[in-house]
Amino acid sequence: MTNNASGRAPKPNTLTHRVMVGDVPMGGGAPCVVQSMLNAPADDAAANLAQIDALVEAGCEVVRMAIPRRACLDAFEEVCAKSPIPVVADIHFDAQIAIEAARRGAAKLRINPGNIGGWEKTDSVIEAAREAGIPIRIGVNAGSLDEALKARTDLTLPEKLAASVQEYVAHFEERGFYDVVASAKAHDVMTTVETYRILAREIPRVPLHIGVTEAGTLLQGVVKSASGLGILLEEGIGDTMRISLTDEPAAEVRACWMLLSALDLRRRGPEIISCPTCGRCQVDLIDLAKRVDERLARCTAPIKVAVMGCVVNGPGEAADADLGVACGAGSGVIFAKGKVLRKVDEGGIVDALSEEIEKLEIKG
Repeated sequence: MTNNASGRAPKPNTLTHRVMVGDVPMGGGAPCVVQSMLNAPADDAAANLAQIDALVEAGCEVVRMAIPRRACLDAFEEVCAKSPIPVVADIHFDAQIAIEAARRGAAKLRINPGNIGGWEKTDSVIEAAREAGIPIRIGVNAGSLDEALKARTDLTLPEKLAASVQEYVAHFEERGFYDVVASAKAHDVMTTVETYRILAREIPRVPLHIGVTEAGTLLQGVVKSASGLGILLEEGIGDTMRISLTDEPAAEVRACWMLLSALDLRRRGPEIISCPTCGRCQVDLIDLAKRVDERLARCTAPIKVAVMGCVVNGPGEAADADLGVACGAGSGVIFAKGKVLRKVDEGGIVDALSEEIEKLEIKG
């Protein structure tokens, strides 16, 4: 890599080829795109569209839908036609489903060439995507590596995963198809990190979809994903992301935004600054913070809201917060940017904060 004007090496995602998924840009310096995957029955268009509405409200920008059977294609077509965001077709084992999905409105295809039926069928999918003018994500997982590659003892697992992706990308490019996004996921955090580091180094032109696969239930999944994806994003690796959770898809989207916000890469919605409780606290701070969080669930303004348990960690500690409360004995002081606005009883804190947030939103 060559240095830019600032003297720093350009981050990998500024070098990637720009791919359009519907009207959403991926790569080429575009912001990391937040996505999730539907889990409603694949033959129920109404259920999937309802789930998409919830995902959009949470901030989802691209959504993926599995098509396990050819009988689900009609529902998929309806979802594509009515969805407010681009829909990616996720297909395994059946190249014909992928071809039909491209014809029926998919904004992108996600396939694993290793299980789609060989090079000839892969090529037929490439041609269908080319004709439809849509990109393809080459998705490789640790659990579905080619047997010959899996058996090699001279390579680490990250090297095997990266080699698999590179082989597939080379095949696509040899056929003149460059609208490719790549992913290589594992459930182990550091395997995932090392794999994507190799890919960013070896094929820097290819946009990368990052994620820790099968990360687990809500708490474990968020911790594992934030650990791995946080490292990658800070290194400039990742053009689109999914935090995979055994939970409602909207939780994945909220977690993505929290991670992007924590890294100061993208912001959507409030950041809550709240102190851990201790013996000085004279209000039910845990319940209070939860209620503030719930009240702010629909707010999309990128503001900082502090919920502090006592004057020790009050306006001074959270002076940079747009709004906040420092609690005392059954009451709280509402402040903005460290300046005290008013004092309210404990029962009125959430409403008082909401009122001040509404004022900020009107000004904004």
